[in-house]
Amino acid sequence: MDRDVIIALDFESGEKMIEFIDKFNRKLFVKVGMELFYKEGPEIIKELKKRGHKIFLDLKLHDIPNTVIRATKSLLDLDVDIINYHIAGGSKMLKEASDQVKKSGKDILTLGITMLTSSSEEMIHKEILIDENHSLEETVISYAKLAKESGLSGVVCSALEVRGIKKELGEDFICVTPGIRLPSSKKDDQTRVVSPGGARELGSDYIVVGRPITQAEDPLKAYEKIRKMFLGEE
Repeated sequence: MDRDVIIALDFESGEKMIEFIDKFNRKLFVKVGMELFYKEGPEIIKELKKRGHKIFLDLKLHDIPNTVIRATKSLLDLDVDIINYHIAGGSKMLKEASDQVKKSGKDILTLGITMLTSSSEEMIHKEILIDENHSLEETVISYAKLAKESGLSGVVCSALEVRGIKKELGEDFICVTPGIRLPSSKKDDQTRVVSPGGARELGSDYIVVGRPITQAEDPLKAYEKIRKMFLGEE
């Protein structure tokens, strides 16, 4: 598997997204999340595909199994490269959605959301009442096991949990890691952050990077720097 940097296109409009994309004279791997997709709809995906970019459609599906299956069928028509699901939706939801993707014959990665990188140890115990006898990392690994057992290609997790996941589930189980920051960057709303080089050393297959690139004075330069750090070329 070729490692890559996925740019999070967290823009409030398609117009601003296109203005940003046009700064790059190359094909990219990009993430379209709720903010942009809910604003612009499927047309923004079609525009990105027309330009030759690979797409991680980050909608974090989580509902009763039948609803998620129908949503998955709709997303298959968009020919994106990655779709994802909240593992907390349970094995039935995950397995039936995964089976739907496999039946389509399309080369689409299915990822499970473990714990958001904005989550902290304190939050998972005090707010969502995860047993204090189980750490955040143990919980994430347990979620990852459920994802693999349900047929998913991998998970979205913090780079800090990748080693434990790979040890338990194998090197081929994909780990996509957001929460990537340069040493000079602000954490913003992230809690568990890692540098691009740190993510490489921990075994991340893909890193998702938003503000350190999209809000940089020179986005192309920032992208190239982060990519070289992640690929070990710097």
